[in-house]
This record gives sequence, structure tokens and C-alpha cells, in this order.
Amino acid sequence: MFERPFWEERIRACLESRSVLWLAGVRRTGKTVLCRMLEDALYFDCELPRVRRQLEDPEIFFGRNRGRLVVLDEIHRLLNPSEVLKIAADHFPDTKVVATGSSTLSARRKFRDTLAGRKHSLWLQPAILADMESFGIEDVDRRMLAGGLPPMLLSERVADTDYLEWMDSYWAKDLQELFNIERKASFMKLVELLFLRSGNLFTAQPLAAACEISRQTVMNYLEALEVTLLVTVLRPFSGSSATEIKSQPKVYAFDTGFVCFYKGIDSLRDEDRGLLLEHLVLGEILARWPRQNVFFWRDKQKHEVDFVLKKGRGKEILAIECKHSHRSFSPSGLKAFRRRYPLGKKPACLPGCSGALARQYWRRRSGDSALQ
Repeated sequence: MFERPFWEERIRACLESRSVLWLAGVRRTGKTVLCRMLEDALYFDCELPRVRRQLEDPEIFFGRNRGRLVVLDEIHRLLNPSEVLKIAADHFPDTKVVATGSSTLSARRKFRDTLAGRKHSLWLQPAILADMESFGIEDVDRRMLAGGLPPMLLSERVADTDYLEWMDSYWAKDLQELFNIERKASFMKLVELLFLRSGNLFTAQPLAAACEISRQTVMNYLEALEVTLLVTVLRPFSGSSATEIKSQPKVYAFDTGFVCFYKGIDSLRDEDRGLLLEHLVLGEILARWPRQNVFFWRDKQKHEVDFVLKKGRGKEILAIECKHSHRSFSPSGLKAFRRRYPLGKKPACLPGCSGALARQYWRRRSGDSALQ
């Protein structure tokens, strides 16, 4: 087992200000292993009948474990998990609780109370750069191809059947628990098309025709995919200008390995690296930033910025552009964005060159020295 100090520190930081943490992540991202490695944590697997019996009386359970760090893994297996967490937060605030699941908390049918104001939420991403360092993996191409689920990233070879079996488990164990979706073939066809077009603008009608379902069903399926964390839906950032894209979102698949699988990519070209880099950068952002504050920007002249982050109450706006090589970098999108929104920084992610070279290239192309 590998330590994941970045995530351990994030968990500790969340528990400093709230006593309950909802740790979400798709299956096999390593939630259980991470929780078992937390120092001095008491681990309880709620899939076990004896653990569920212990939690039938939350007052007695938390009274016995007062002042400790308690992990409730797969807490949705309890009869009334929201009541358990509410009692912990309200009556045992000196007891820290980490509860895990494979979706956003609000998606769970059993969670009648989403614990607003009582909990933090943390979304465990497929392996980010800090995890790669912990795993001893330096090859970013390997991370892009295999994906960031630790069992696949750390495997000598990942077979196509591994991705198919993962999707079957997702359908049977995660999706069906939350949503009454009967048309598996249509749903899986939509997943395939979204992953093939990952990182592109989303349009429902062509997908509906290809999957032989209604437009409303496409939207319902997209919502299911979003709350079970299989996709990230980025809304466009916009102000009052009529020339900005205001409603059409972008959809990103949760993991580069599955993007490569559906696209049939088994060796990377530069154009593949550019798209997959966007996914890696998005993972780094979501590991640190509230999902509701992450956007993209595009205007009707096709100027575009990959990611826009609202900081605080939105007075400062961070614009991020991703390019695999500085030779493919054009400052036009960032410049157009900053003409409209001058407050904030404008980083560019250029893994093929040093920061100094990136800034020099920006100045030469744009005459602006504010790149970070």
C-alpha cells in the first residue's frame, strides 16, 4: 500500500473546521485504502452486518468512540445514514467522522438530510501528480493511457476487459442503487459517446438520436452520470455580453484511461496528449477547488479558455489554458478573456517547457508579461 499524503492532509484540514467529512469518489479510486491509512482512525466497514448492528444505536456507538476519528466506509449500507451523521455532528462534535460513498451525498436516496452546514465534502480524484510521486511513477504518458485508478495505474498491463468489468460493476452496484434506469444499452451507448467526445461542448439532440432515446432522457442520464461522478459537467462562465456562450456546457469523462479505452488509443500522439492534459489539469483543480466554482469560457468568435476558477465570492477570477507544447500555445483566448474580465491571474499549463520559457513565449506572442 502506498501513502497518499496530499489526500491525508486534505482530510485533516477538512476535519479541523467541521466534524463530519463526506469522502466521495468512483469505485477503486482508493477510498478504503486511504481511510485505513489515516493515523489513529477507527475503521468500520458498513457492509458487514455486525457493524450495521453496532450503528443501530448511534448514541451508544459514538459515546463509546467519543473524541476519536471514526471512518464509516460505505455508509449508505446503513438503514438511516443521514440520522447517524446528524447525531454525530450535533451531539458528538468532538468526534471526527469520515463517511465514504461513490456519489455526491445529495444523490443518495437514504440521505433525507444533506447535513448542510455540518459537513465538508471531498472528491477523491483518480491519481493526481502528488499521487504519482507517492506511487513512484514519473511517466505522465503512462498515467494518461492507463488512467488514474490505482489498480490500473500500478498494473504492469491493463486489459480492455478491466475497463469493461469496471463499467459493469458501476452499472450494477452504483447506478442501479440510485436510479431506476432500465435501458442499459442506451445508457452505455451514451457513456461511450460522451467519453469519445470528452472535453467538447455538449449538445443533447444528436446524442438522443444516436442512442434512440428522447432529449429529456439524455438529460436525465447526464444528471445520473454527474452525481455518480462519472462525468464532470462544466458550465460556461459569462457576464452580460451577448457574444459569450452562456448555456451550452462541456462534459469531461472522469478518467483518461477510460477516454483512451473508448477512443481505441494504445499509444499517444501529440494531439492525444493535448486533450488528455486538459483532463489531468481538471483533476488537479477538482482536488483543490469547489466543483461549483469551476467553469470554462468561450465567445461566439471562438475565443476560448479551458478553465475559469472563481475565487472567494468571485471578485478574483483565475483563467487557465492548457497546452502540451509551447509551440501550440496561442494567447488569443486569454487576451480576449482578460479584456472582459481584467481581475485575476492567467496561468498557462505547458508541460513541455519550463516556466521561464513559457513566460518568454507569452511575451513574444502577446506583448503581455503577466503570465504565471
